Amino acid sequence: MDQPLTGFGANALHDSFHRMFDRSRDEAPATLELRLDRLARLRSLLTDNEKRFEQAISSDFGHRCAVETLIAETLSLLGDIKHTAKHVKRWMTPRKVKTELQFWPGQNRLIPQPLGVVGIIAPWNYPLQLTIAPAIGALAAGNRVMIKPSELSPAFSALLQETVAAKFDADEMVVTGIEDGIAEAFARLPFDHLMFTGSTRVGRIVAEAAGRNLTPVTLELGGKSPTIVDRSADLDEVAPRIAYAKLMNAGQTCIAPDYVLAPRDQVEPLAEKIRAAMARMFGSDPANADYTSIVADRHYARLKGLVDDAAAQGATLLQPASADDAAWSSRRKFPPTLVLGATSDMKIMQEEIFGPLLPILGTDDAAETIRFINGRDRPLALYWFGTDEAARDEVLARTVSGGVTINDCLVHFAQQNQPMGGVGASGTGAYHGEWGFNTFSQLKPVFYRSPYNRFADLYPPYGGKIARLSKVLRWLS
Repeated sequence: MDQPLTGFGANALHDSFHRMFDRSRDEAPATLELRLDRLARLRSLLTDNEKRFEQAISSDFGHRCAVETLIAETLSLLGDIKHTAKHVKRWMTPRKVKTELQFWPGQNRLIPQPLGVVGIIAPWNYPLQLTIAPAIGALAAGNRVMIKPSELSPAFSALLQETVAAKFDADEMVVTGIEDGIAEAFARLPFDHLMFTGSTRVGRIVAEAAGRNLTPVTLELGGKSPTIVDRSADLDEVAPRIAYAKLMNAGQTCIAPDYVLAPRDQVEPLAEKIRAAMARMFGSDPANADYTSIVADRHYARLKGLVDDAAAQGATLLQPASADDAAWSSRRKFPPTLVLGATSDMKIMQEEIFGPLLPILGTDDAAETIRFINGRDRPLALYWFGTDEAARDEVLARTVSGGVTINDCLVHFAQQNQPMGGVGASGTGAYHGEWGFNTFSQLKPVFYRSPYNRFADLYPPYGGKIARLSKVLRWLS
């Protein structure tokens, strides 16, 4: 295999892309055997370097809980690869499509084809999972893949570049550098499909750059994902599930609960139970290895700014320590913080939090809860807790979000037979399993005309045959 592409600058970027592009046009589509081989190599890339990826990711964070990397990244990806390898033969087989009576005995088929070259712009928060997961779908669909990692994960990026180059030829899959200017140049390449995972703000920039080439894009963004606690919910069950989902990866998760809506008289009891659950799981010692650091100083400062702004406007903070405490800030461990009394004027309710801060708001009834959610951008995820099925179904019917988990958080992301994607400001397009295969394929409709069907012979002069044909078609309609 080719050697790692260290110092991957703009010239190497363009050369690599055009080599891939030309090969994708000159060569026959990847066979099933080649696709399975690529998936097997991707699996060995993960298993051969599992500990190295864990260490590199932790280095980039300052500290990353090893169990979180194992569960949310490595094991998740190994499951995705196994699922994809099991089903890719069926996915790539031409699909029968119903043919209307007037075209019998002709046949319709939907033929999946590789698009060509797929670009993936990856984020830093789950760098392995959110890089390799879309690559699984793209490779299964028979494409060639270029990956641009995040500049906030330099150790991981260098390792990924090295390991991909050791397992894949440069015209199959390649990882770029993270130097200044690479991200913008990458987004401007005329990919056959471009996938971006990250913030809504940057997603708009990527979509605009891709639009110059009419490159189709899949945008996996974020936003403020609400959690609804219905009056029928058992708070003792709800609290640990919300606490864990919020503090996993220190809240640096695009589908983390961003805020909670609960009946007004249950806000304080719920907050106390969540606070207690957080303490049981993660303690109050910032040296706890189970609690992940904030990725960078500027992100820590941003979170502190959200908390300070809320406190200055009258919010109540429940924290084990102040964010200024040197024991926490020196490790970039942000103290888990519950915010009571948050209002729409506070910055914490105006932007995605992406950290271990959780506002808990009170509402008078389900109608007010639904109005509150619908008055904001469509969220990437929504969570509902309770046993009242009518109330649950009303929320499902009257709110729009990328995905939903009922009586838990995050778990819809792990469903291999369901799509993962956003809606509106939280993203466009979807992937995971067959949905990813379809996203990175051209599902080409083909009609095979039969020599025994004369219905299509509508050549002039028309004469009376149009009237006869119209009569038949009206009868069939």
